[in-house]
Amino acid sequence: MGLEKEKSHTSIIMDADEFNRTIEPMLSKKGKLYAEPPDRDPGDINAHLKVGFEDVIAEPVSTHSFDRVWIGSHAVFELVKFVFYRLLSTLLAVPLAFILGLLFAVISCVHIWLVMPLIQSFLMVLPSLRVVWRSVTDMFLTPLCQSAGKSLSSVHVETTEY
Repeated sequence: MGLEKEKSHTSIIMDADEFNRTIEPMLSKKGKLYAEPPDRDPGDINAHLKVGFEDVIAEPVSTHSFDRVWIGSHAVFELVKFVFYRLLSTLLAVPLAFILGLLFAVISCVHIWLVMPLIQSFLMVLPSLRVVWRSVTDMFLTPLCQSAGKSLSSVHVETTEY
């Protein structure tokens, strides 16, 4: 009975509660966890970046490291990912937001004031151009093709075997 109780408390893979109890002191501030920020990706544009420890490092059932090594590596992974993302976003967010805002403003301006007016102008002119093109082809190309067709229709080709 004591051996079964011992086996039930020993786990090879930790559950979510055990992980939270282990990592909480590392991520906590004065005993309270940081408040979860609101969803900043409601459109799920960056779903491919939702990477967890289990997505990168996984130990199959046949091979396991010590539980403390697994817990420690999980904690280090999450902590380094958290800290370096915050550091890089602090350094790059404002300059990249400025550059991307400028880029999108230029693209929007070019699209609104150049591309769409040109497309609309072409769409207004195209019916007139189609009439002119049809008249030119009817005057020059159609008689040429009809003459060539009549001339070549009288040609007879015979094949003979030697």
